[in-house]
Amino acid sequence: MSYPQAGHTYHIILSRWISVHFFRLRVDVVEPALRHEGRGRMPGSTSVSGALSQGDRQMLAAKALGEIREQKLRWVELFYTDLLGGYNHLHMPSHTLNEDSFTTGIPKLDGSSVRGFREIYESDMILLPDPATFGTIPWDPEHGGTARFICDILVGGSYEPYGHDPRGIARRAVQELANAGYDRSYWGPEIEFFVFDQVRLVPSTNAVRDAWGGAGYLIHSIEAPWGELDGHGAIRFKEGYHRVSPHDLLSGLRSEMCNILADNFRIVLDAHHHEVATAGQGEINIRFDELVPAADHVQDVRYVIKNVAHRHGKIASLMPKPVYGDNGIGMHMNQSIWTGERNAFYDAEDPYAEVSQVCRYYIGGLLEHARALCAITNPTTNSYRRLVPGYEAPVFIAWSRANRSANVRIPFYLKGRPAAKRVEYRTPDSAANIYLTEAALALAGLDGIRHKREPPPPVDHDIYKLTPARRKELAIRELPGSLAEALDCLASDDTFLRGVFGSTVLDAYSEIKREEQLQLNLRPHPYEFYRYLDI
Repeated sequence: MSYPQAGHTYHIILSRWISVHFFRLRVDVVEPALRHEGRGRMPGSTSVSGALSQGDRQMLAAKALGEIREQKLRWVELFYTDLLGGYNHLHMPSHTLNEDSFTTGIPKLDGSSVRGFREIYESDMILLPDPATFGTIPWDPEHGGTARFICDILVGGSYEPYGHDPRGIARRAVQELANAGYDRSYWGPEIEFFVFDQVRLVPSTNAVRDAWGGAGYLIHSIEAPWGELDGHGAIRFKEGYHRVSPHDLLSGLRSEMCNILADNFRIVLDAHHHEVATAGQGEINIRFDELVPAADHVQDVRYVIKNVAHRHGKIASLMPKPVYGDNGIGMHMNQSIWTGERNAFYDAEDPYAEVSQVCRYYIGGLLEHARALCAITNPTTNSYRRLVPGYEAPVFIAWSRANRSANVRIPFYLKGRPAAKRVEYRTPDSAANIYLTEAALALAGLDGIRHKREPPPPVDHDIYKLTPARRKELAIRELPGSLAEALDCLASDDTFLRGVFGSTVLDAYSEIKREEQLQLNLRPHPYEFYRYLDI
């Protein structure tokens, strides 16, 4: 059966057939037990760092190989993440994969060809598939069917975990939390994105990169006020939140994305909806999970969003601020830390928001390091076009209960629910490397706990409307205004990260990001011609 081409409705019979046949493996082995209203680690299956034990790795590998043979999948796709968060992959014939592949790895990675990895003289690296991440790729079944695994990265020869592997950094952050007495943490990223009908760089892509004679861009979206609907049925600026059809023209596309995520990637979905902005802004909510699996899910969601849009002849974008005059794309990070069966953030006796003193210290750490965190949570020059007043993006460093103008929010939908108590960090955007983001936030919060960083009093006001003098009285600082400023903040405040990230990771990352800022600074902006040409 051929996969439908762009512009046609998907027939996902194949993916649902695969889901049914994989159900036994999903329930009995891979799918973690649902606990605390979310998904917990299967008892005895992993270490505190989230890595599989040897016995469980072998058991899961045998199960996955059996499913590959039963479904007669001819290909295996191995995914890994580079330092900047990009998803990369390698195809190999399924007959070359065996149980040893899950313990000794696949020697097929040239680290010198991957952003932020190794030099050419030390480039031999190994991909180690994680059998707990078994999934199937629904498109192109005529090629024989494809299984997929997410990989950790090892150094060739020594078989040591590679220090620049973002997934490995996330594992080390999990271990750091465990060393402090928090053997489990839960993470619930909210993934926003745009789906455009077309984006054109004018006069050409090369001319935008080398803009000797000037350049620009054009965004085409049928549901936007400037689109084909010409205002009749279009979604106006800032009026897209929870809109229904016929205004929301992409609900079916989002449902398709979610069906594939559930059926082929075994991700538990909570909801999807149109977001605030016009021009096809959407959001997919996944059920929260432990730190590393939650990050894996985000990578899969991004992958599926882009591929489904592409197969419909559209463009999905995770660019933080592509549309002038409307909301950008955030990635709000819900998080909680646990000791055994107890949520360390919950205290029923707290009259303000039912948060514990540990939670307050954790918030204190997030606020203390918020400016440095931006270099990781908001990693592009475009990120800072989102972090401006008036578009629901946090600009000021403060915390509050149920206040979306603060960058740290305590959701307060329900009272007396220990499992639901969490911190929402609203600063990150969808361009961030999810593994590094979760790790950095966990380490910032843990630093607050260790140093007992009491946060300032909560701010129960619309912070955007406060005068500068009033913000100063309330000890409200501002987030950086540019990537360069964020990198400077990181350079002066990285001690809380270096024990887990390592100095070479932060140095390599910062070098790449400073070059991005430089390249933007070298190029005149079209608005500068509008504003200054007649000087």
